[in-house]
Amino acid sequence: MDFDPWSPAFLADPYPAYAELRARGRVHWFEPSRQYLVPHHADVSALLRDRRLGRTYLHRFSHEEFGRTPPPAAHEPFTVLNGNGLLDLEAPDHTRIRRLVAKAFTPRTVERLEPVVRRLAAELVEGLLADGGGDLLSAVAEPLPVAVIAEMLGIPAADRAPLRPWSAAICGMYELNPDERTARRAVTASQEFSACLRELIAVRRKDPGDDLISALIAAHDEGDRLSEQEMVSTCVLLLNAGHEATVNTTANGWWALFRHPEQLAALREGRVALDTAVEELLRYATPLQLFERWVLDEIEIDGTVIPRGSEVALLFGSANRDPARFTDPERLDLARADNPHVSFGAGIHYCLGAPLARLELTASFAELLRRAPGLRPVAEPKWQPGFVIRGLEELMVEV
Repeated sequence: MDFDPWSPAFLADPYPAYAELRARGRVHWFEPSRQYLVPHHADVSALLRDRRLGRTYLHRFSHEEFGRTPPPAAHEPFTVLNGNGLLDLEAPDHTRIRRLVAKAFTPRTVERLEPVVRRLAAELVEGLLADGGGDLLSAVAEPLPVAVIAEMLGIPAADRAPLRPWSAAICGMYELNPDERTARRAVTASQEFSACLRELIAVRRKDPGDDLISALIAAHDEGDRLSEQEMVSTCVLLLNAGHEATVNTTANGWWALFRHPEQLAALREGRVALDTAVEELLRYATPLQLFERWVLDEIEIDGTVIPRGSEVALLFGSANRDPARFTDPERLDLARADNPHVSFGAGIHYCLGAPLARLELTASFAELLRRAPGLRPVAEPKWQPGFVIRGLEELMVEV
């Protein structure tokens, strides 16, 4: 199978194409997206930590100096929102903002959220049981992490309905070669989401609460603080990155379990630890398939010189199935102990919310395993058309 991220057949199972890429070499030019594809675990892991690459180049070069065309003026609400978030910043701004966010996003914060997460998971599973089944994605996988992040940020319950649609519209721009319709949706969502957060920030400045936005307002080092735009961008990123991986690992993971009944039986019978199983599902059913980096200074991979101004696509899904790093990588092994998957990234952009994602995944899987021991699918699911963020459109189940 060829690497074709717009093909439904590829989206349904990209792993044979990844195996071909790994067999053919360590780096491949992909003309449709004008990127160098990097499929091997060792290279992906190393390049995530390589400071010759960056998520942005604007801290060192103008668009023209870097040989790139500036984004259209009409996209400005999205580009400003995206460009001021942790994911698309490099030092020194990334260092400053991550330090301030980390002050508010502490292990204690996550620990304090545990009873909230477990209560929400129990309520959502109870609703699924009361209905006799339904779409696991919309009934449990999506609402849990969105509600948790909204709770953390202090977004009132009455204002939460648009959060998931806004996030989906913005994340559409992370796919390969997004079209103008996708861009327009992302711009509208960026404007509406930003306006909502600015209003909430104004309220919290006058009346602080026990929430992350209030903590971000208060967090500072010797007068070094977040601008309002940085705060808005950070909150949007926390919602987007803070739930996409959890949503898709939940649905993708259950679909993988349904297709491997012997592994599901081992999990239900307690023969494998749930936290170990979650790590294997993050590897096997990788939610983020690709992570892009700009080449700030020329690099070489296996004799191929990649010049400054190029873009590399680090293939997380391929790295997580690399036989050079994982024993029998095509096998779902919930007891896998040696499991250095790259699903949360590495280096300075390692996912800040990884502990929270693990808590959410463990809580929802535990509740479903306990309350719905006969959970089973009722139809073969369809995959969403996006490739970078890989997930199911729905997962219909009965209990």
